[in-house]
Amino acid sequence: MDKNILVSEIMSTDLITLNLNDQLEDAKKIFKENTIRHIPIVKNKEIIGMLSYADILKVSFPDLSNDEKSIETYVYDMFTIEQVMTKNLYLVSADSTVKDIVELLTTKEFHALPVVQDGELVGIVTTKDLMSFLLTLL
Repeated sequence: MDKNILVSEIMSTDLITLNLNDQLEDAKKIFKENTIRHIPIVKNKEIIGMLSYADILKVSFPDLSNDEKSIETYVYDMFTIEQVMTKNLYLVSADSTVKDIVELLTTKEFHALPVVQDGELVGIVTTKDLMSFLLTLL
């Protein structure tokens, strides 16, 4: 295997992003409807945070009521995306190698890395992207 394959060859570029004005309830719908686990939070095209499905689960409660507005909705209204998202991100460039990405993901406690070029978000690489890439080699 070529150890110099660039992350730009395996990253996801068809991104769904949110901003700080969006609601957590909307984020949860996006996660479920698109079967994704990470949503970059952007201001203009600059990434300022990452919201994961696990972040949403941390502030979720099972729907225990029969009300039109669930308990979970009330909880989501108590928090903002900025309060729940991860802010201290590791950013990688599109010319980082797959080896660089694997080293980062295996030594840190996260499963997605934003890919930036000239300060703008251009993609995201996840452990799923890496697994899909590995499947092409087998």
